[in-house]
Amino acid sequence: MQRAAMRDQIDRRDQREQRARGLRRALVCAAAVPVMLIAAGCSSDSGSGDKASKGGDDGGATTSASKSASASPTVQAAVYKSLPEACKVLSEKTLDDLVPKAKSGKKGSSDDTSTRGSCSWSSLDNNGVKGSQFRWLNVSLLRFESDAARGAGDKLAQEYYRTQAQDARSVTGAKNTKSQPVQGVGDEATAVRYDLKKKEGSFKQETVVARTENVVVTVDYNGAGLAGEKTPDGDKLNKLAQKALKEAVAAVAKANGAGGDAGTPSSAPSKPASKSPSAEPSKDASRSPSPSASKKS
Repeated sequence: MQRAAMRDQIDRRDQREQRARGLRRALVCAAAVPVMLIAAGCSSDSGSGDKASKGGDDGGATTSASKSASASPTVQAAVYKSLPEACKVLSEKTLDDLVPKAKSGKKGSSDDTSTRGSCSWSSLDNNGVKGSQFRWLNVSLLRFESDAARGAGDKLAQEYYRTQAQDARSVTGAKNTKSQPVQGVGDEATAVRYDLKKKEGSFKQETVVARTENVVVTVDYNGAGLAGEKTPDGDKLNKLAQKALKEAVAAVAKANGAGGDAGTPSSAPSKPASKSPSAEPSKDASRSPSPSASKKS
């Protein structure tokens, strides 16, 4: 009986110890779960925060780059990239018609021949006691490059073309001034004619200006009958000046690789991209030099 009672006590004690060990394990596990959850939660928050931060940084950079690109000014590239030599834009035949006694052209001074150039010729046909016929011719070329701050080259050329035409119509002392458009030369052209009295005699002045894309061509041509010679015919001088203008405009197109009748707008070459400093007006020659001055040149 006693041994049976002792076995019962031992069995009950073992059962209590087993239950106690099970309870401790449960408490330990229960305590470990929140720690794991907290750790997992912190890891998740940190990852999402990094991603959000990175996303914010990338998005800001992209937006900034986009704004910078859209803010960059753009301007259409100029068509013509070079100019011909001003003293070679007219044929010998045309020079013989306009300035028959001219020996050679006088090249104007320029620090950048790719943007501006000019050449002048003078002719004095001496007829002895009957007097003499004086002629003076000047061709000037001015090329405008596109500029982000100032605008497209052809627009700048158009502004200068209008200024040239207006200046020709506003010469001090000019009489009988007439102005008319010239058809079939470049994109736009104007002819201005007037009479000008000087100490040497009465001069007939012809100024014809044309714009072809981003280049402005100006031809100044005048003549006078000196020492008893008759005054030259204004209509004839006008036709000769327009002939010279058309040749000069064609020479510009040819120098830039255009073929055909380059005196017309349709013959302009393709428009490659470019950027370089814009041209400034040339002031190499006046419109009406005196015969004595031309002799010295």
